[in-house]
Amino acid sequence: MSGKPGYHGKILNIDLSTGKIETVPVPAEDFDKFVGGQGLGMKILWDRLKKPGVDPLSPDNLLMFMPGPFSGLPVPSSSRTCVVTKSPITSPLKSDYTHPSTVTYSNMGGFFGPEVRFAGYDGIVITGKARVLSYVVIEDDKVEIREAAKFKGMRTDAFDRAFLAELGDRRFKTVYIGPAGENLVPYSSILHTAGRAAGRGGTGCVMGSKNLKAIAVRGTGQPTVADHKAFLAALENARRALNGSAFAKSWAEQGTARAIVGNSNAGTEAVRNYREGTFTEADKIGGDAARRDVWVKDIACYCCPLACKKSGMTKGKHGGVVHDGPEYETGVMLGSNLMISDMPGLLKAITTIDDLGLDQISTGNVIGFLMEAYERGLINRSFLDGIDLKWGSVDATLAMIEKIAAKEGVGALAAEGVRGLSWHIGKGSDKFAIQVKGLELAAHNIQANQPRGLSYVTASRGACHMSGDNIAMQNRRAMMDSTGMCFFPTFEPTLEEPMLALLSAITGRKFDKAEFEKVGERIFTLEKLFNYREGFRREDDRLPDRFFEDAFTVGPKKGAVLDREKFESMLTQYYQDRGWDPETTEPGKKKLKELGLDTI
Repeated sequence: MSGKPGYHGKILNIDLSTGKIETVPVPAEDFDKFVGGQGLGMKILWDRLKKPGVDPLSPDNLLMFMPGPFSGLPVPSSSRTCVVTKSPITSPLKSDYTHPSTVTYSNMGGFFGPEVRFAGYDGIVITGKARVLSYVVIEDDKVEIREAAKFKGMRTDAFDRAFLAELGDRRFKTVYIGPAGENLVPYSSILHTAGRAAGRGGTGCVMGSKNLKAIAVRGTGQPTVADHKAFLAALENARRALNGSAFAKSWAEQGTARAIVGNSNAGTEAVRNYREGTFTEADKIGGDAARRDVWVKDIACYCCPLACKKSGMTKGKHGGVVHDGPEYETGVMLGSNLMISDMPGLLKAITTIDDLGLDQISTGNVIGFLMEAYERGLINRSFLDGIDLKWGSVDATLAMIEKIAAKEGVGALAAEGVRGLSWHIGKGSDKFAIQVKGLELAAHNIQANQPRGLSYVTASRGACHMSGDNIAMQNRRAMMDSTGMCFFPTFEPTLEEPMLALLSAITGRKFDKAEFEKVGERIFTLEKLFNYREGFRREDDRLPDRFFEDAFTVGPKKGAVLDREKFESMLTQYYQDRGWDPETTEPGKKKLKELGLDTI
């Protein structure tokens, strides 16, 4: 034990190459400085990947499942798990190393993180590569690596059921990859229960590179808290803040799908490969339509009153069970972005992507890019293996999804992402290849939203809408993802003080708003140090030309386009405010000392 209240003080380390399984103590100082989740995962990655340029798909890379100190306790909306690794999809424009890439941290809800804590660990670190396809079973301090050959190629929905039957106990909480991860698609995801995913940055690809199909965890313990009386008082205040909250009610009613129509009306939605910000048929795929025609059940993560996950049924040609969706990102990237307004068809695409284990955001972006290249005549139907990839075509979209996951024909090229596709196609296609550092943008368009553009270019994992639109938001988000707290309830302003009080009561360390943000800044800056060491510089913090050259032609923001000079000026100011060199983006010595990072 670390002697730190709120923590077990140890990480479970599993080397798949040697079969060695051990618990590794975590220094108390690391909990103080990096808390858990994303922050502690970043510190472990920095410490153990000492040399830049390590191949993300090599046995040396780390794949970490990191809950935070809130996980496993009855803190509302705080069951998140951060999957931290070195990304297989990002890279700088120039580097001295063979395999440079960013850190990536992909966050998922559900029940896995709490179960890791019940089993007695503050995180799981996977290294090495299994000789054959394998899975890991963890029951408290009993850990086994078992062969998984009979599950090879199984899609996630069927595997989820078969795996629990194999384990013989539904109390196990599991994470797993689909065919896309096994086939090393760089933007494949890790699934946890139907529809919950660590989707961004290629976490599933890293898991596949380790010949690891799944992990199952079951624990019987319980995390401790430093001040039980203060914890119960803060917990009651947190519950009261959410009880009856208009924000909580809206999440329960429509989840993130409520933003599909709202953002379209605001002109900030990804439409037609980001050519527009408004989708005139958004009401057909938005939250009202889904609530009326699809959803029959609201599902919550561990100890969450929001229940933002939905399930239901659609009918017709593309009908079937809906495990989740449309959410905002999935509904836009596979709907508005591809000009698809057929709800059953949209939900079939969402379901298929999860079933194959792909990132919804990157997959929708790749298909949108190919649709535009096809429309412009830069590629033909032969290039697309005969697929008539026209805007709004559900059947063509489904065909491309299957090819990408299998890396079959054009799917092998499409699996490399929009940047790789644009390099192959050429002909000026890079102008509408919507990515930053190799990672595709999320569903928020930016011709009329300059701060979100700042988020995309300065985020640590490549284009990231969740990082935050300014420095204060970035610091807070990094810290939130280190506690295990979900982003959604933070829209309720009265929750801030109870959550700070909960963190203080659990850890025994006083957290006010200033300290919370300072720890977040330390985490974000360490991520920047990692990326800088890999070779990322200011020239990598750039948006595609589309956002500066192609003004919207429809909607309330018609005519909107970013001003390149103003954007660069804003970027310079950002680096200066961060204490980073505005020319190279290297964090300055004064800032590193201020954050206690000068010694590492």
